[in-house]
Amino acid sequence: QVQLVESGGGLVQAGGSLRLSCAASGTISRINSMRWYRQAPGQQRELVAAITRGGSTNYADSVKGRFTISRDNAKNTMYLQMNSLRPEDTAVYYCNADIRSERGFYYAHWGQGTQVTVSS
Repeated sequence: QVQLVESGGGLVQAGGSLRLSCAASGTISRINSMRWYRQAPGQQRELVAAITRGGSTNYADSVKGRFTISRDNAKNTMYLQMNSLRPEDTAVYYCNADIRSERGFYYAHWGQGTQVTVSS
């Protein structure tokens, strides 16, 4: 079956940078859109950035100009470059992807999340 695994989270000071990765593994036929979500304690999960298979991107207003989403289709991997981090960026970041494990329907998969903590 398909798994998504995030990595790259950690503790960083305000103004610093982190690069998150999301690697899909298993039996994968095709990955369409991929997305990064985040969820802070006591808050709803929110969409941070999304990228289509062809590379079209969208960002939440709160991260636009600071974060960059990208993907490597050959590696079944998505990235989130986070620059100029702020304490309010602190959250668990989740990978989400629409994956077809074999010909047929796509299924939305979620990773386990990776913690990003930005200190002031």
